[in-house]
Amino acid sequence: MHTDTVRDDRILAGLLYWASRVYGGAVRLRNFCFRNGVFQTRALPCRVISVGNITVGGTGKTPMAIYMAKLIQQMGYRPAVLSRGYKGGAEKDGAVVSDGRNLLADFQTAGDEPLLMACRLNGVPVLVGGNRYKSGMRAVAEFDPDMIILDDGFQHRAIYRDLDLVLMDARQGAGNGFLLPRGVLREPVSGLGRAHALVATRVNQAPDFAGAVDAAPGIPVFRANHDPYVAGIYPGNDDSAVSASGLSESYDFSLMENRRIFAFSGIAQNLEFRDMLECRLGKLSGFSGFADHHSYTQKDLQAIVEASRKSSCELLATTDKDFVRIAGRLPASVSVAVIGVHLVFTDTQEEDRFAGFVREKLAGRIREVRQ
Repeated sequence: MHTDTVRDDRILAGLLYWASRVYGGAVRLRNFCFRNGVFQTRALPCRVISVGNITVGGTGKTPMAIYMAKLIQQMGYRPAVLSRGYKGGAEKDGAVVSDGRNLLADFQTAGDEPLLMACRLNGVPVLVGGNRYKSGMRAVAEFDPDMIILDDGFQHRAIYRDLDLVLMDARQGAGNGFLLPRGVLREPVSGLGRAHALVATRVNQAPDFAGAVDAAPGIPVFRANHDPYVAGIYPGNDDSAVSASGLSESYDFSLMENRRIFAFSGIAQNLEFRDMLECRLGKLSGFSGFADHHSYTQKDLQAIVEASRKSSCELLATTDKDFVRIAGRLPASVSVAVIGVHLVFTDTQEEDRFAGFVREKLAGRIREVRQ
């Protein structure tokens, strides 16, 4: 039995190795085509900032895109956000999620992350569509932004960008160094040569994040953390919070103290969410985890409510990304605590250093396309 298991493991490792080689060949060919003009890179008639990564998993692109939109606003620019709209109905044809004041699309149309950004950003239009150039031109025509932020845009090379920011989870770095599916890399680490800066996230959970620094020779590295907060506690049948700038950012975990809590989430880091709640609030009465971007059915929600009642829970807790998928679909008697995440730099000096870097890069349009 043990021999069979070892043999099966070796077969699986071999399959993953060759699959990663095939995937890597396709990635390198695509990059070669962009580098040599076979595939076209087009410029939008405004500045463009890309927020992306080179690994799979939750590195914090959505909190970073929100942070960048607010920073750019503070600098006096008029930003708009473009997202692919993963698993949303408008991914193919495109849609306006928010005009900066009103939500114009729901979760099924927009996808969860674009809808969340629209709920968190005041005065910032959010658009979705797989064709980012088409979405960008629509944003320019309808909202006249002078700055576009590409959410998850590092591999989307069809649009020229003035500033390419890559995020890397400091705990994970480049993983085992292999491409998908054997490792976590979406493209070789050498792809960081196209980036203007790397932002290492969750550095407070990785005292030795030299791996992230070593992966980015020759470009600035900034250090940041993810700071959770309570966006509010809402009745299960109330969807009013899911509106343009509807989710608060001003509460702390004192709202949830001394209450029995049942938590659930469908994100890339479910166990991290659970552990964070238990660290701050004590042991949970129960927890349910689902796949990232999970589309909750009424059967799923009924099972969550029943499990919470069996555990004598007083309060449900979930992430803001999950909440935009379920708002208004739970019983009125159920209360839901919504947990959001801010991206924060490790200290004021690091925050000022990053803002200065961004301001300098955007002071003059960077016309050379970094290959």
